[in-house]
Amino acid sequence: MRIFSLIFALAAMLAAPLAAQVSFPGVRLPGVGEVIQPLRETVDRTAEAARREADDLVRARLRMIDRLVSRNRNIIELDARGEPARRGEMLVMDAGPELEKRLARSGFALISRERVEGLDFYVARLRTPDGMTLAEAEVELRGFLPQAEISADHLHFQSGTTESPALAIASAAGSTHGKSAPVGMIDGAPGAVVPVAETRGFAKGAPYPSNHGSAVASLLASAGANEIRVADVYGTDKAGGNALAMVKGLGWLIARGSKVVTISLVGPRNVVLERAIAAAQRKGVVVVASVGNDGPAAPPAFPASYDGVVAVTAVDGKRRALIEAGRALHLDYAAPGADIRGLNAKGKRFRLRGTSFATPLVAARVAHALGAGRNWRGALDREAEDLGRKGPDDVYGRGLVCGSCRGR
Repeated sequence: MRIFSLIFALAAMLAAPLAAQVSFPGVRLPGVGEVIQPLRETVDRTAEAARREADDLVRARLRMIDRLVSRNRNIIELDARGEPARRGEMLVMDAGPELEKRLARSGFALISRERVEGLDFYVARLRTPDGMTLAEAEVELRGFLPQAEISADHLHFQSGTTESPALAIASAAGSTHGKSAPVGMIDGAPGAVVPVAETRGFAKGAPYPSNHGSAVASLLASAGANEIRVADVYGTDKAGGNALAMVKGLGWLIARGSKVVTISLVGPRNVVLERAIAAAQRKGVVVVASVGNDGPAAPPAFPASYDGVVAVTAVDGKRRALIEAGRALHLDYAAPGADIRGLNAKGKRFRLRGTSFATPLVAARVAHALGAGRNWRGALDREAEDLGRKGPDDVYGRGLVCGSCRGR
């Protein structure tokens, strides 16, 4: 009978309103408020800390841009949206055959007009009149080229860091063996110790070995990509990573046979680069890009946010989302981006952190699926481990890919 009485008492406690309390002799149960309030305070403190961290990341991004512009005023300036771009240059598409005649009366000068290899479209590069800002130039050009696509030549930034030398060397666990579709990479050039099929420069001083490019290439190789080509869009140029260099690099990679292109760079929306990526996709090329490391309060990252681009975020060794991970207008997958290792330009093994380094791991998975003649989306979805709330979400996307990958 005592058992039945206890069961009845427990059932009554569960069925009672939350505000009610059930007492047993000599036992005081805490009120709901006593339990909920400390929990609520903990949640509030955590949320406030996350907000502060997000705000700090945004401020850090703005400080970085301010420093870059102030130190390189001769080659970099801000456009109307406050985004850094090459000073005194505008990009124009769809201007029509009479562009040069119209320019002759405008004060703008045609620097070049060229067909982009592999993408089959033309881009005109214009010099703005002396004393005219990029913001003013955009307004002026739209006035007498109303049908054209017009943009500044925006800069894009690498989204990851190489940290201290690794104390222990992790294996390439999680890599997939077998035939891989050719992979292209838009970044800095890798060092000589990272074997790639081909490298070509699209910036002043390029190709020039970089730590970031070396790390990304080494991660591609460690994840099993076996035909890697690199378009170096940085070289030694302080205004490297610009949209036109990326467009040319993308076209070259496609012309050389790349079926997957990985881009661990972030910048603002740029109509010329957007057009180039759409042209690549029409040719069946899969573009994979990082969401950046400017935090969730930063503007959406591009090219990750362009339609059809595979947007990648990162987790650490405990499968926690990186607090600095940026955001995109959509999110596809997560992959390891901390507690992993790669090679720098001199061949030393370094610890890596950032969404930059998750991106090549996803790209390698896509390349293996294509190389095996499989549907890449289905293959990645089958592998992806659901993290966070059930189903696709805005923190982990469709799930964690290459979860056991740890680099070289």
